[in-house]
Amino acid sequence: MSDLKPSPRRTTKPKAKSAVPAKAVGKAVRLRTPKPVDRATMVEIFRRLQEANPEPKGELDYTNPYTLLVAVALSAQSTDVGVNKATKALFPIADTPRKMLALGEEGLKEHIKTLNFYNTKAKNVIAAARRLVDEFGGEVPNSVEILETLPGVGRKTASVVVNIAFGDPRVAVDTHIFRVTNRLPLANTKTPLDTQVALEKLIPAEYRLHAHHWLILHGRYICKARRPECWRCPVNDLCRYPDKTIP
Repeated sequence: MSDLKPSPRRTTKPKAKSAVPAKAVGKAVRLRTPKPVDRATMVEIFRRLQEANPEPKGELDYTNPYTLLVAVALSAQSTDVGVNKATKALFPIADTPRKMLALGEEGLKEHIKTLNFYNTKAKNVIAAARRLVDEFGGEVPNSVEILETLPGVGRKTASVVVNIAFGDPRVAVDTHIFRVTNRLPLANTKTPLDTQVALEKLIPAEYRLHAHHWLILHGRYICKARRPECWRCPVNDLCRYPDKTIP
């Protein structure tokens, strides 16, 4: 029947053909969503990351759990370098919730006005300090669930704080870790929370404490968003990312 001419009364236009054949589209999708690495490969990935950087450290400056909490909260939509510049003069005079309240919202703004959304951040930091003083005796609780209830503190910030300040093996997920996780891939995920849940379940216990730092530093300096530097990646032979920048 394919050789019959269309009826002259037909007014609807035929659908435009896709510029890319359906088979090719399907193939491309499959190539860009490879199966996550197996456990043995994951162990080797983290073994190499540990070998390259045995004691990874975050790049935010802080002096205690409270200043760490403030620094991480201020880092949203801002660089670590920018936050460190802003807190260099802040933390010597406001390194506890009580001192932060004494400084006040306007005083805090003067220190952090170089950061994005500093008005909102100042409001949240002061409100969080008030709750820490009123409900927790001025101490930062070692609990992701409690920290998440503080103004301006989300799952990522809370997880970073308990990981670094208290040695809780939580894997906070930012854009770098989300990218690296799905490129290798350690897991195929759609949201940061999905990624954190997957990583905390899959990463071997002996590597989980420092996993956050290894992955974020790897994503920040090697597995970059626009052009990953695969030529110097210590795990490039284990990575399944289809768009590697090496032959």
